[in-house]
Amino acid sequence: MAAAEPDSPLYLGLDFSTQQLKAVAIDGDLGPVHQDSVQFDSELPEFRTHGGVHIHPDGLTVTSPVLMWVKALDLLLDRMKAAGFGFSRVRALSGSGQDSFSVQDSPVWMDSSSGLQCDALQEAAGGAMRLADITGSRAYERFTGNQISKVRQTRPDQFQDTERISLVSSFGASLFLGRYAAIDYSDGSGMNLLDIRDRMWSQICLDATATNLERLLGEPCPSTAVLGPVSSFLQHRYGFSGSCSIVAFTGDNPASLAGMCLHQGDIAVSLGTSDTLFLSLSEPRPSLEGHVFCNPVEPDGFMALLCFKNGSLTRERVRDRCCSGSWDVFSQALDGTPLGNHGNIGFYFDTMEITPPAVGLHRFDANDRQVSSWSPELEVRALVEGQFLSRRLHAERLGYSIGSGTRVLATGGASANRQILQVLSDVFNAPVYTIDLSDSACLGSAYRALHGLVADSGVSFLDLLRNAPEPQQVCRPHRSAPQVYDPMLRRFAELEQKVLEKSRF
Repeated sequence: MAAAEPDSPLYLGLDFSTQQLKAVAIDGDLGPVHQDSVQFDSELPEFRTHGGVHIHPDGLTVTSPVLMWVKALDLLLDRMKAAGFGFSRVRALSGSGQDSFSVQDSPVWMDSSSGLQCDALQEAAGGAMRLADITGSRAYERFTGNQISKVRQTRPDQFQDTERISLVSSFGASLFLGRYAAIDYSDGSGMNLLDIRDRMWSQICLDATATNLERLLGEPCPSTAVLGPVSSFLQHRYGFSGSCSIVAFTGDNPASLAGMCLHQGDIAVSLGTSDTLFLSLSEPRPSLEGHVFCNPVEPDGFMALLCFKNGSLTRERVRDRCCSGSWDVFSQALDGTPLGNHGNIGFYFDTMEITPPAVGLHRFDANDRQVSSWSPELEVRALVEGQFLSRRLHAERLGYSIGSGTRVLATGGASANRQILQVLSDVFNAPVYTIDLSDSACLGSAYRALHGLVADSGVSFLDLLRNAPEPQQVCRPHRSAPQVYDPMLRRFAELEQKVLEKSRF
């Protein structure tokens, strides 16, 4: 980690994630000069969380204690002060938070207990697709609007006493401001309440959720907005300058997009326990799967997010069964089979998938007939090609299109496997780059703090970040890739529909 000049300005980013609170400080050259974190389970055991949450007896309700986040911030800042961190040099700070909202025991993104409220909201909006057109997503149990509706119905006295409703992100900003902070457009997009085109609360959704809700939420603000200076309390306690600005906090996924510095046309693929896709969009194309949010760094832009549950664990299962647990053998299988896998297509959903909502193992030969097994080599390629065909198909349905300048940025554990990345490159017909971003949301928050100071003057985020670390190209698509995978993608879409219909019975 680079050492900053003694009096050089710093920019602080924080991330209130599920299991920990993290902080990173960068200097004007975009290099990290300080990092720290607080682990909720081990360092704050009095809250008795497991993985940062409380899982309730119904198995659906998942919450986190709000006071735990407050105490974690105290502990983090105290630790930084003890280490000699120069708070007086921080010119701006910003942050991010997981999807949830603040009551004494706050529902978090893992909560799936508001199904009835989701159904009611979709009916009020005119159907799931109409709700997606307005808010960027169909109704999701973890989204704040549906959680608000549930609290109103199940805890009416507590709701009646509510003075303000905050997201974790805006709550975190409030702790630094010393007063209520506005919800930003980008994190507000993940509530099923914000009209993503008008960037205002949707009256249809507000009315379906609770009375006087607009007053409780406050007016949303641009993600680049400077909310004000650090509170006098924090100035005196830690030595923050009175001129230190707080830039609107946002969600962890929008902050990760900022941390990756995605250009228009780029797509980021995180290959982890679950596989996640991020991309910037100039025009939104909401659908019944995935999410479209307001872009956190482009004032008039949008971003899309897709999450696939069957990622690395499924790849590891096939590796263990077909390759005796060896990644080298797995890679050799990919090297030894042709692009398109002789027309064989596989769907591997070990657990109920999010996109699409299907489960089971489904194999099809070149004539679209279902078969029971393949050789280990064909199985390996069918798995990897099937996963990446699915990623491309659903990204295109959200507005992604391959262009001459398209780049795929790969992160996560599987991005270390060059053969897997070659299949990714071929299926997307784009070069693949790798980038080490273990704390992309935290780093993105620091970048956004820096950008927030100049955003109103018209300086673009990417221009300001042009000296950020560049990803490294690791592979390019084969010349024959479009001829193989463009028609294969059309077949895949038709077969996926069959698999989806089968999963419903």
